[in-house]
Amino acid sequence: MITIPRRVTAPGMVLFLLCLMYFITYVDRVNVGTAGPAIKGELGLTNTELGLVFSAFAYPYAVFQIIGGAMADKWGARRTLFICGLIWAAATVATGFVGGVVSLFLARFALGFGEGATFPTATRAMQSWVAKDQRGFAQGITHSFARFGNAITPPLVVLMMAYVGWRGAFVVLGIVSFAWVLVWVFYYRDDPREHKAITNEDLERLAIHDRTAKPAAKPPVPWRRLIPRMAPVTLTYFCYGWSLWLYLNWLPSFFKDGYGLDIKNSALFASGVFFAGVVGDTLGGVVSDRILKKTGDLQKARRNVICLGMLGAAACLAGVFFTKELTLVALLLSGGFFFLELVIGPIWSVPMDIAPQYAGTASGLMNFGSAFAAIVSPLTFGLIVDLTGNWILPFAGSIGLLLLGAGLAFTMHPERPFENEPAPLTPRVVPAE
Repeated sequence: MITIPRRVTAPGMVLFLLCLMYFITYVDRVNVGTAGPAIKGELGLTNTELGLVFSAFAYPYAVFQIIGGAMADKWGARRTLFICGLIWAAATVATGFVGGVVSLFLARFALGFGEGATFPTATRAMQSWVAKDQRGFAQGITHSFARFGNAITPPLVVLMMAYVGWRGAFVVLGIVSFAWVLVWVFYYRDDPREHKAITNEDLERLAIHDRTAKPAAKPPVPWRRLIPRMAPVTLTYFCYGWSLWLYLNWLPSFFKDGYGLDIKNSALFASGVFFAGVVGDTLGGVVSDRILKKTGDLQKARRNVICLGMLGAAACLAGVFFTKELTLVALLLSGGFFFLELVIGPIWSVPMDIAPQYAGTASGLMNFGSAFAAIVSPLTFGLIVDLTGNWILPFAGSIGLLLLGAGLAFTMHPERPFENEPAPLTPRVVPAE
């Protein structure tokens, strides 16, 4: 007999709000890719200039991965996401009023400033609100909402453009972002014990056994030890991020200009590819948690799924070089994105595995890798296409980096908790006699 829960738990609602945030932030960051051909035509941009606009988001996004993660560890997820949300919503609205390449660059720059801290801060929130044995699932499902945002954005933005133009589409999406910010700040609490809807059963599940105890004082972040500890994870995530940002920024233009499709059909093809990522995100997190539950081995649970995803993605992208048939190319790109997104659930669990006390900062250090890839990857793609006219050639770099990432995954070691590592020895000064 199947029992249906009679209520939505407070942890479940927090996770749902985070899922909505991932969905909205990805719609706001990839909408420019769908509107790119229209923006390019109206503002008279080259592919290189459009690539520069795509990368504008990533400069502050990269910096605020680390700063934002530290802010979340110090101030809490409630205040940090409230401030960030106001900025990214305003930047999205402002994109609808740009007049040229400079103002468009600045609007996208502001969006990256607002969204830079969001994912590390969400990880900080999950550290408090998600049970340890569900972290892979939580990271997978939230990122699957992000990929659902990727998938629905092309047809959604094209539909909105038909009624309100590409400028109006950005304004509407910015208003939706403002609505989420208000719901978040009124509902969420940094300490689950302070939430009116929390129950003793919820607290037990979260391993919080004393409802009245005050939260422990937050120690300063040990940067000198944490940065080298997270460096292998950052490098691995850079290898993943290189391919991710090619997909997110250039896929609609790839189908439109590379295969001569109109904007509606190019949006539909791009959407189909992105839907494969929705499945990959969820499945990667679920598989990682099941391996952990069965074996108790964090290396197998995280590293093995990450390696499978990267090697599978590399194989699919390699296949694109051997065919020009549109349907087959679309299927190969979909398969590549599915495997690529298997990586998400396990790799976003790694910062929580390694340094749970500094989960926001650790995940920010990791996501810096993808954010840096977001700077160079779209610009490189546009430059290669302008120089060669070949829309397939830029994927060669993705294949090489995915193979490298699969090898780097063996250096991450999530099974070694950061708190158990000794601090580096400081030379003792012996006073002269």
